[in-house]
Amino acid sequence: MLITSLIEKKRDGFEHTREEIEFIIRGLLSGAVENYQMTAWMMAVCCRGMSEREIADLTNAMVHSGDTVDLSDLPGVKVDKHSTGGIGDTTTLVVGPLVAACGGTVAKMSGRGLAHTGGTLDKLESVPGCSVEQPLDRFKEIVRRNGVCVIGQSADLDPADKRMYSLRDVSGTVKSIPLISSSIMSKKIAAGADAIVLDVKTGNGAFMETVDDARALAREMVNIGRNVGRRTVAIITDMNRPLGMAIGNGLEMKEAIEVLKGRVPYTDPLVKVCFTLAGHMLRLSGIVENAADAEPMLKRAIESGEGFKRLRGMLEDMGGDPTYADDPEKLVAVKKLVEVRAERSGFVGAMDAKLVGTAALMLGAGREKVTDRIDPAVGILMKKRYGDRVEAGEAFAVIYANSEEKLAEAENKLREAVTITEAAPEELPLIYDVIE
Repeated sequence: MLITSLIEKKRDGFEHTREEIEFIIRGLLSGAVENYQMTAWMMAVCCRGMSEREIADLTNAMVHSGDTVDLSDLPGVKVDKHSTGGIGDTTTLVVGPLVAACGGTVAKMSGRGLAHTGGTLDKLESVPGCSVEQPLDRFKEIVRRNGVCVIGQSADLDPADKRMYSLRDVSGTVKSIPLISSSIMSKKIAAGADAIVLDVKTGNGAFMETVDDARALAREMVNIGRNVGRRTVAIITDMNRPLGMAIGNGLEMKEAIEVLKGRVPYTDPLVKVCFTLAGHMLRLSGIVENAADAEPMLKRAIESGEGFKRLRGMLEDMGGDPTYADDPEKLVAVKKLVEVRAERSGFVGAMDAKLVGTAALMLGAGREKVTDRIDPAVGILMKKRYGDRVEAGEAFAVIYANSEEKLAEAENKLREAVTITEAAPEELPLIYDVIE
């Protein structure tokens, strides 16, 4: 087989055989398929798509491209949660510790920021000393101690995905249902999860901008899970506005700590989505019968301090300085704070989440290319949400910056993202659908 012939085959809309897909994945890892050839093939997949059988074969080839993890020696049902990426999406840092505090076992391998979205590993690394690269035995030990641990995938686990993931970010091939679903599910399967809860974002700040596209991705991933014997549920959630008020790695870690310390109301959208995700994780773990039954347990985990204790313990066991959890203001110490004020009175009638994420990226909170360094302290703290009243001259956001470079451009982008209207806008749903 020749990789050029396979690129042309997919470009022209034909189906690959299982052997052809395995050839592509093996070639990527051996060097027989160059990065530029893999990028060309992934662009063909973006344009032409893949059948359900092809996606299953691709996922399976990626799972078996390296080692797989056996978590059977850990207690209980090992439940994982994954988000398809959003703005202000701090859910993993809240949900993992809460599920652990309620008796669940969360052994999670996560990813870094991709395009305008933040990555959980980058948020964890905002705590000085925290190492997301942990050997498997240490990873399991941390899970046993705290009920939760989130680390990066090792080089030997699903190496095909690691290579493809780094190429997608810089080649315009992020938004593809076959590539997204196989990437997510191959990591979850290889990492040994018994049950998987998927948070599929939809809206202007998500890769799946329409609810129909989000449903298609959700169904594909749930199908993959069913076919390999993993209990899988997908919750479709809104990303037409930032989920949390914080956008940026240290800012989002600080917000997660504030949620776990009970400083954020239960009516807050971030908390509502976290409770929904955690409820389904506890249901799949066999701890509650229905997801809604978990809410009293989750509130007790916050009010007792047990949820925060699990996060703090995990950070400390991963080498992080626990004083940053005790005093999260240390996470966001920057040289300059810039208040972004409304030019007229009205309501926040629209908020383009992607533009907000782009503004944060300009400040150094994200990556434009793989080699970019992230500044963990910078970002944006929203002072107003979608639908909130704002007066002329009142700050609707605060920029956290360490450099003048691109600061004005980021502020302009943030102003472009937020529309002030005379009338209050229609309420948007937080959760569109649950698919399993």
